[in-house]
Amino acid sequence: MDTEHDWITTTGIADLLRGALDVERTEHGVLPHRLPARARAQNTDGQLAMAESQPSGVRLAFRTRATAVELDTLPTKRAYVGAPPRPDGVYDLIVDGRPAGQGSVSDGHVLIIDMMAGTTERRPGRPGTVRFAGLPARDKDVEIWLPHNETTELIALRTDAPVEPARDTGRKVWLHHGSSISHGSDAASPTGIWPALAASLGGVELINLGLAGSALLDPFTARALRDTPADFISVKIGINLVNADLMRLRAFGPAVHGFLDTVRDGHPTTPLLVVSPILCPIHEDTPGPCAPDFSGMSNGRLRFVAMGDPAERASGKLTLGVIRDELARIVERRVADDPNLHYLDGRELYGETDSAELPLPDDLHPDAATHRRMGERFARLAFTAEGPFAGPVQGGAD
Repeated sequence: MDTEHDWITTTGIADLLRGALDVERTEHGVLPHRLPARARAQNTDGQLAMAESQPSGVRLAFRTRATAVELDTLPTKRAYVGAPPRPDGVYDLIVDGRPAGQGSVSDGHVLIIDMMAGTTERRPGRPGTVRFAGLPARDKDVEIWLPHNETTELIALRTDAPVEPARDTGRKVWLHHGSSISHGSDAASPTGIWPALAASLGGVELINLGLAGSALLDPFTARALRDTPADFISVKIGINLVNADLMRLRAFGPAVHGFLDTVRDGHPTTPLLVVSPILCPIHEDTPGPCAPDFSGMSNGRLRFVAMGDPAERASGKLTLGVIRDELARIVERRVADDPNLHYLDGRELYGETDSAELPLPDDLHPDAATHRRMGERFARLAFTAEGPFAGPVQGGAD
């Protein structure tokens, strides 16, 4: 911390959080969670525990005249055995709705993951500080979007002028659930993930329950959606069920119905959009499971491959094509009694033409340019006058 400013430490930092469903008090400060405590207590999967604690879509929002801001955090980073080092997570600064800076914290814990052995090792680290300076000396709305891919304990917020919670904008709330693609996968920064881009263009407040590797129709996730106030809800279903080879067609249909029924228990008339998977060539007609291919690691490239056999579809194994057909059938069947239920084929966000132009770098996750394209398309398809979440939309182009 420098001595150039008369710093004010904000108490009640948790009160400034948006996009989190729960906040845990820790030894160091507070840890935002994207699933409530009840859901976390019922979870037994380490991947989901890691994903929900990574604050995708979570931000600090406040109003201040400060020209300098410091945020002390304790990140938990990931390192994969045999893979190139991952870049530090990015903190995005937004001032009066416009990008105003980025920063990172290089310190922190490190979770070392060996995908071949299925083991993890946690190496403890120390807190660090991200600092933004040169902000305009006037009243302004400030947001600090936390790294979408690093678990982030918040320790202290310092400014050189008082802070108050951001004003209520009156914007509607969009609650979204999906896989690592919705979580942010290979996006460049937290405001660059496609749901954040779509929310910005649609003029709505985002609550992002994109959970890497964990969009698996878990009942506790459905209850979290049910219990979270929202004006619009979307659920993007499919890719993780194929990746994990989790269930067969016989179980999939009833599980989708049950998931939607639970959401509807809390949101009986809220516009609800079911989104099928984007194009993923390795799994269009080939079932899972999905596995990492380390053969290209000498060139620093990790790819994923589908391990199933297309012939296994006959015995009920799921592919993305099978899932899209079933989701379309389920929505068509339910919409007669639920006129606020809608369906979107994920290939309208990223399809064959897009795949030829912007192929998935690891054959599974979109890159930053594809996240932008998907966000712009979703905003037009969902938030414009003809969309299920009708409302104003700004700019954007394919």
